[in-house]
Amino acid sequence: MSRWLTEAVPRGRVAAFRTLIYLFVAADLVVFTPWVRTRVAVPGELYQPLLVGRLLPLPTPTQTLVSALFWALLLLALLAATGRAPRLLGWTVFALYFEWMIVAMSYGKVDHDRFGLLVALAVLPTAGRARHGDATRTEAGGWALRVTQIAVICTYFLAAWAKLRFGGLDWLTGSVLARAIIRRGTELADLIAAVPYLLIVAQFGIVAFELLSPVVFLLRERWRLAMVGFFYSFHLVTMAAITISFAPHLAAMTAFLPLERVRPVLWARRLLTRRGRDAAPPAGAGPALAGQASAAGRPDGP
Repeated sequence: MSRWLTEAVPRGRVAAFRTLIYLFVAADLVVFTPWVRTRVAVPGELYQPLLVGRLLPLPTPTQTLVSALFWALLLLALLAATGRAPRLLGWTVFALYFEWMIVAMSYGKVDHDRFGLLVALAVLPTAGRARHGDATRTEAGGWALRVTQIAVICTYFLAAWAKLRFGGLDWLTGSVLARAIIRRGTELADLIAAVPYLLIVAQFGIVAFELLSPVVFLLRERWRLAMVGFFYSFHLVTMAAITISFAPHLAAMTAFLPLERVRPVLWARRLLTRRGRDAAPPAGAGPALAGQASAAGRPDGP
């Protein structure tokens, strides 16, 4: 079991995952959860902190607190994405984002799609230093990615458990998806809803897929990546049909992917080098080409 939990992975994969996660945190603040800053306009008595917020205890959000939290987290997440000071910046970003989530989820609604992201932020500081493109394998980085993977799959499995625990078999045969389509459905959802019994079949399929999600750990790499691709396609259809985004969950799920193969900076550098070579004159033909260019630019005689 310990060998599986600490299966070594390339440091380049850890570096790419770290950059992606911290850049997502920065994007989350300005794209997905900017509404958290508006919580300070809500009367303080409506703030009902989660259990962890009551145990610590954490202060009631104020304009100063939330603004300081926003700007500090945005700056530090961008710095952490560079890979510098992975432990110091990593633990700080985790603590600040954890508080950001407590503020966000303490007014009556808790989103389960952020569990994997929070776990990723908690374990990334333990992975140590890692550079992009480094093929050296690391067990510490492997443990961080594995724990994140487990959190991602727990999100699916426990979601199915909650459906059956609180909704029972009625969740499978009820009108859950129909209500979602009425509230926030798209034209694609209208087409799906027009097919008799398809929504009921989809509800059975969702619960089955969530309960069977741990199977991903039993598959060989090729089939495991195919199953992860299915997970992504499921969320793509969900977004297209009922406009529900699981962006934090999808970011954490990249822990399954061979991210060390994705090197945009290197690709951009190669592209620029190739363009420079194409624009340069061939070796040995410089004077002739220069003379031609001069002749081409000389005005015609009378």
